[in-house]
Amino acid sequence: MASITWHPSAERPRRRALWREAVGALLRQERLEQQRTLADVAREAGVSVQHLSEVERGRKEASSEVLGAVGEALGLDLADLAAGVARMLTTDRRMAEARGRVIVLPTSVDLGVLPSQISPGTPSALLAA
Repeated sequence: MASITWHPSAERPRRRALWREAVGALLRQERLEQQRTLADVAREAGVSVQHLSEVERGRKEASSEVLGAVGEALGLDLADLAAGVARMLTTDRRMAEARGRVIVLPTSVDLGVLPSQISPGTPSALLAA
């Protein structure tokens, strides 16, 4: 059997977040900010702890009924959830775009040297636009 070598530089490109992942992250963030347990919110929303956990981890799509109940248990309405998810996805997209514009500059610039000619040991700084 051939051995497989993992190369960090060969990682898969980052994919865009799915709606269910963003909704789950928002619900978990809100629950943790309120210092509430999964069991507490699940009980108040009328869903199982396991189901709420899977929704928060982005593993399960939540029905509109479940989103409404969990949102209500957290003091959020559907508009709050939608706006929060939109904000998260917009921030995620902007950060991904910024990662594509990262520039490495040496700390002491010699205008006659191109960035590709800078040796690996040269002190440098990362700038993101």
